[in-house]
Amino acid sequence: MSPVPTNQDFQWMALALRLAQQGLYSTSPNPRVGCVIVKNNQVIGQGAHLKAGEPHAEVHALREAGMDSVGADVYVTLEPCSHHGRTPPCVEAVVAAKPRRVIIAMQDPNPLVAGRGVSALQSAGIEVLLGMMEQEAKLLNVGFISRMTRGLPYVRCKVAASLDGRTALGNGRSQWITGDAARQDVQHWRAQSCAIVTGIGTVLADNPSMNVRLPNLVRQPLRVIVDSRLQTPIDSKMLAADSLQQSPVLIAYAHDAKLCAPALSETGAELVHLPDANAKVNLTALMVLLAQRGINEVLLEAGQGLNGAFLQANLIDECIFYYAPKLMGDAAKAMFAMPELSDMQQVTTLQILDIRQLGQDLRLRLSVQH
Repeated sequence: MSPVPTNQDFQWMALALRLAQQGLYSTSPNPRVGCVIVKNNQVIGQGAHLKAGEPHAEVHALREAGMDSVGADVYVTLEPCSHHGRTPPCVEAVVAAKPRRVIIAMQDPNPLVAGRGVSALQSAGIEVLLGMMEQEAKLLNVGFISRMTRGLPYVRCKVAASLDGRTALGNGRSQWITGDAARQDVQHWRAQSCAIVTGIGTVLADNPSMNVRLPNLVRQPLRVIVDSRLQTPIDSKMLAADSLQQSPVLIAYAHDAKLCAPALSETGAELVHLPDANAKVNLTALMVLLAQRGINEVLLEAGQGLNGAFLQANLIDECIFYYAPKLMGDAAKAMFAMPELSDMQQVTTLQILDIRQLGQDLRLRLSVQH
């Protein structure tokens, strides 16, 4: 019979989850993990994994606890790793510390290692409680879980629109539909993402930088341009030398009739040739490639064409819609370009995760029901 968690167990695991959030913008490609060590109802060690290649959360907490970890309770948001990566297996350090119990929020989603950490702890005679506050832990690492289990990153589609669902005027102008608070909120979603994906239409219309403008940022995400015919201007902001030094750019294309690839490569951008049967970029292949490169979370910031293509390819996991109290009319551009539907069974169903007001705008977070 599995041990029953107490209210205090939930209290300490909640603290571990808050610690894990410290790595929200910086742990990629690793998961966000927090650890708390408790003895006699007092925290004797705590830590979070902050950056790939640096010590994991358990190591930080064990160092702080020292010899007092003997007979203590260890709360960790993810099963301690049991394999050699950039750092030694955490489970060996935990076993050596001789705790009384190890309470784990969720199992490692990597099918090659899942459950091995738990088995190592139990083999050492340590009591293990698995699955406490599991959903909260999973929400912190939706991208890592997606990459480990599906071979795809977790894709969020961000759209700023008027209340009648329009994203730009007919002439392409869209700055600015939403207010300062909403645009600042977007910066946090960009920072949380490992890659930002946009389309050539957005590059030509807005010439965006697509970087994160937050203070004290540890890393800038990879920027990806979906550009089937290689129309990206050499002098676009994303390809400026100082911009590329901060954040690399990958251009995915299908064909290069005008032989633009050499000049674009000379800017420092990376080009990948990923055509599909319709001479467009194969978006599924692009997402698989990003996952293979350790990309956990993708933020799609594009126009109606690429948004619609991602939706039709069943590649969007979550939508973040910012609605401004404005009306732009039916001649303005829509949120998703999609073929006409003839039956209600064909519609895309969304589940509301969160609704909140940011300044005068509304933000809706919705999961896509696959």
